[in-house]
Amino acid sequence: QVQLVESGGGLVQPGGSLRLSCAASGSIFSINGMGWYRQAPGKQREQRELVADISESGRTNYADSVKGRFTISRDNAKNTVYLQMNSLKPEDTAVYYCLVDVTGFRTRSNYWGQGTQVTVSS
Repeated sequence: QVQLVESGGGLVQPGGSLRLSCAASGSIFSINGMGWYRQAPGKQREQRELVADISESGRTNYADSVKGRFTISRDNAKNTVYLQMNSLKPEDTAVYYCLVDVTGFRTRSNYWGQGTQVTVSS
């Protein structure tokens, strides 16, 4: 089993910053891709949108709406992915979920974090 623990969400004013973290633990042989998704208010799980992802080699990919404002990074020694969010806007308000592609000792699976609320409001 693999556990993901997210932290770092909260309430912030427009223009502010937050840093999200997602730490993986458990039966992990290696971690492949890691990413952040968000689910806006009123949207269903199936409508979660990709915010950013990062490959095992460090190649990054961002949604157009966050380019230049958000930065994804990872610490392979800690099995942790981060999302630095700057210049936050009200439309960034959502529950943010990490998604981690894990190779265990017998299988390879994707795991979701529990979600962390980010609210951008004055």
